[in-house]
Amino acid sequence: MNDQIHTPVMLERTIELLAPALQAPGAIVVDATLGMGGHSEALLTRFPELTLVGLDRDLEAIAIAGERLARFGDRVHLVHTVYDRIQQALDSLGISTVSGILFDLGVSSLQLDRAERGFAYSKDAPLDMRMDSTSELTAERVLAEYSEADLRRIFYEYGEEKLAPRYARKIVERRALQPFTRSADLVEVIARATPAAVQRSGHPAKRVFQALRIEVNQELSVLERAIPAALDALEVDGRIVVLAYQSLEDRIVKKVFAARSTSTTPQDLPVELPEHRPQFRLLVRGAELATAEEKAENPRATPVRLRAATRIVRPA
Repeated sequence: MNDQIHTPVMLERTIELLAPALQAPGAIVVDATLGMGGHSEALLTRFPELTLVGLDRDLEAIAIAGERLARFGDRVHLVHTVYDRIQQALDSLGISTVSGILFDLGVSSLQLDRAERGFAYSKDAPLDMRMDSTSELTAERVLAEYSEADLRRIFYEYGEEKLAPRYARKIVERRALQPFTRSADLVEVIARATPAAVQRSGHPAKRVFQALRIEVNQELSVLERAIPAALDALEVDGRIVVLAYQSLEDRIVKKVFAARSTSTTPQDLPVELPEHRPQFRLLVRGAELATAEEKAENPRATPVRLRAATRIVRPA
């Protein structure tokens, strides 16, 4: 394993934001997107009394992280689950609330680097794209079974792809003759359907692959459930940090954080009652970006948007 390749994005800033909540004896942190354990290893090393709960839907990631974190012994609890089931994972360990939570969203380096997983449009592979190899839906099935209208919808919604109608039509025409089984087949159809002027502004398949990956793994609907569940699990003074890599994810995080950090007092009430007070306070203004230095060192950091919040009160 080459740690130089898999440098966690905004690691020092993430630790700095979580630190006030993780320094106390008995502190528990949830790494909701364990991956290969880069963030987790840094947190366990930095805070010697910290207990970590690591979640991941990818069995290969759990195995690699388990090996990497073995030296921390019973301070580590790894759970194979999707991160919207954070409360169920904590319940299974007898944990009611936690001190810190980290989400590092998107596709992990592990998934991108394993060509056979089919996530990368630049490498020919089976059209799989499952983050959890035990789930049933694959990109191949989406391309074979979804109607032209549904393909158009996911390319629009999840890929923000302007050429969605053209791509959906070409895919349906091609699959009538021969089913899609390899990523290179899909890339070829998309490339042929893309005007030359558009091709010059970036790889034509990028947004379609993003849309398929999000659909296969239900990433946005999972995230819409996961962020509220994570906030509910935080104790008073507990902190959450979320790293998002595309606007669709960041919008969901922003919306939930804004709702939880805003008073719900009706306009005609002269005083704010305790039940209307915001439960959270934002720790950064808007979304924080990686520094120019970090982007140069770690290209994965280029699109990142970091948001963070702390719980100031728990509902009575």
